[in-house]
Amino acid sequence: MCPDCEDFTRTVVMLGDLALYADRIGADQDFIDTVGPCLAASLPEPPPGTFPPGYDPNEGPEYPGEGW
Repeated sequence: MCPDCEDFTRTVVMLGDLALYADRIGADQDFIDTVGPCLAASLPEPPPGTFPPGYDPNEGPEYPGEGW
């Protein structure tokens, strides 16, 4: 696996682990509020081929809560 792919995958897995931790009883909300945005900000560009050609994350249906 290329280094960029490894970094992307590792960061996504850590975000998933943090989400699972957040659902636990007694989870430290301050930790979640601090680490979550840091992990998201450190997420590198996705490796080529992760999304289909021409994919634009800004297009598509509006979801509840968007555009407020």
